[in-house]
Amino acid sequence: MLSTDMAQPRGPLVGIKVLEMGGIGPGPFCCMLLADMGAEVVRIDRLIPSDSGLPVDRRFEVMLRGRRSVALDLKHPEAISAVKELVRGCGILIEGFRPGVMERLGLGPDVCLALNPTLVFGRMTGWGQSGPLAAAAGHDINYLALTGALHAIGTQAGGPAIPLNLVADFGGGALYLAFGVLCAALEARSSGRGQVVDAAMIDGATSLMAMVHGLHAAGYWTDRRGENRLDSGAPFYNVYETKDGRHVVLGCNEPKFYQNALGVLGLSGTKLPDQHDRTSWPEMKRLFAEIFRMRTQDEWCAAFAPHPDACFSPVLSLTEAPLHPHQVARGNFVQSAGVVQPAPAPRFSRTVPVMGQAPPEIGEHTDPVLREVGFDDDALRRLRAMGAIG
Repeated sequence: MLSTDMAQPRGPLVGIKVLEMGGIGPGPFCCMLLADMGAEVVRIDRLIPSDSGLPVDRRFEVMLRGRRSVALDLKHPEAISAVKELVRGCGILIEGFRPGVMERLGLGPDVCLALNPTLVFGRMTGWGQSGPLAAAAGHDINYLALTGALHAIGTQAGGPAIPLNLVADFGGGALYLAFGVLCAALEARSSGRGQVVDAAMIDGATSLMAMVHGLHAAGYWTDRRGENRLDSGAPFYNVYETKDGRHVVLGCNEPKFYQNALGVLGLSGTKLPDQHDRTSWPEMKRLFAEIFRMRTQDEWCAAFAPHPDACFSPVLSLTEAPLHPHQVARGNFVQSAGVVQPAPAPRFSRTVPVMGQAPPEIGEHTDPVLREVGFDDDALRRLRAMGAIG
């Protein structure tokens, strides 16, 4: 497994400077993605971590990798002045506070764009900058609940299933924020003008449901969980328990792949209902479940190994995933500061990303970063004496 502790950042975003107002969840994940691609990210951390931080050693907060940390107390006007100096030299600012917080700090879009007219001001919230819930608290599960996605994920018997915090926080939030700020940065190259990107987790998660909403409008997708082709309704797209209490999956949507799976299951030549006869799906799921419970997960892996086009996979644990031969061959996991973690993605043929340094300690780079924007040793000592920096 590749170790990247000494790697120098490289990738397609080298030369782009990002200022991250320290937060949790999708904002840091977005900045990790940008840093993984070579962007220079400076994170403004609080002098005293908030209660919402993770209760683990800093090196395990892998979303904070690849950037430098400046510790400031934003209650001090002098700390705000320091942020403004950093704003002048960056291309993208990322903040994840509730609407109005940056304005109250004196760092709202109008102020920052006046300091840096080409700045892209990325705002990450759950509910967005406007609307009746804009000022409300929330987390991934709350935003997801209003999109239709949470209702649609799960089985008939089990009710809605919580898909970790992948769909709203990271999929609908961080990825859409990264996409938005890079779109705006690209546009600013031709217009010479920055702008505000209002990225809301509820917006992005709703957008991710485009296909399902379209199929529902067409009458193909029912509004009842566990009845549809991709939501555990179909026998050929489902999770099955094995003899040893582990699990495997089938994803053989296409008829030729389905026939391959039937062969391994010992059902070739058996008179069966049409694959897409929905009335037969409950009985076919019971049949498949009985068959899969006859062997262990390893035994099924061996049986399916000669048939890669059957769309079969074992369900791996977090410990097992980095060790799978395909994951190893792709280099999808790396080690930094002794922590095994996902590698940068996607892949580039020429500007190959190399993951940067391990997550910094809070304020680890305060002095060198501020020196870069004009603060001398006397100014740093004065700011530290008054408690504005750490």
